[in-house]
Amino acid sequence: MTAITSQRLTLRRFRCDDSQQLFELDNDPEVMRYINGGIPTPMAVITTRSLPLMLNHDDSPFGFWAAQRNASDEFIGWFSLRTTGPDEIQAELGYRLYRSAWGKGYASEGSRALLSTAFANSDLATVTAQTYERNLSSQRVLEKLGMQRIRAFKLSDDDLGNTDTSYQGSARVWDGLDYEYALTKQLWIERHKLRAAEE
Repeated sequence: MTAITSQRLTLRRFRCDDSQQLFELDNDPEVMRYINGGIPTPMAVITTRSLPLMLNHDDSPFGFWAAQRNASDEFIGWFSLRTTGPDEIQAELGYRLYRSAWGKGYASEGSRALLSTAFANSDLATVTAQTYERNLSSQRVLEKLGMQRIRAFKLSDDDLGNTDTSYQGSARVWDGLDYEYALTKQLWIERHKLRAAEE
C-alpha cells in the first residue's frame, strides 16, 4: 500500500529525501509544545532515528504516512498508525502537522482516511490515541473521530525518555496528565452508517 487519498490530502510513504521537511516540522516550538516542550531536534536525530523509523513499513495500512495537499503536493506533516501488540488487532493513532496546516480540518481528514483504510483492510479492532491535557485542539480532533476518553494518567520519566517520535533531550517536560482515547471498529462502523443515513 503506497498511498491513501482523501478529498484534500494524499498520505504517501516516506522517502529518503524527506529529512529537511521533518527537521523543519520538529523545530517549530509551537508544533512541539505539547510533544517535548518545544525542545529543538538536531538534524542528526532526524537522519539517524526519526526518518529511518518512518521509512520502515510493509504493505499494510500501518506505519508512518507523509501528508501532502492534493492541490500542490505540499508536505504538511505526517500521520501514523502503529500496532501495539504482537498482532494487528490494536494500534495507536498519531499525527504531527505544520502550524500552517492547523485549524483547517486536516488532522481530522487525514486521520479519518487512515482509520477507514485500516479498518477496511486489516483485522484492526481497536485504535487508541494519547494527548496532553492542555492540548485541547488534539482532544477535539479525537472526539470528532468518535474516540472516547478512557483514562487520564501521568507519564513517567522512562516513558518520556523512551519515546521514538520526538527528541526529549535531558529535560523533564510534563507536569500534568496525558489522556488516552479509544475507538472500536464496531463504533466506527456505526458512526459511518449514521453519517451515510444523514447524507
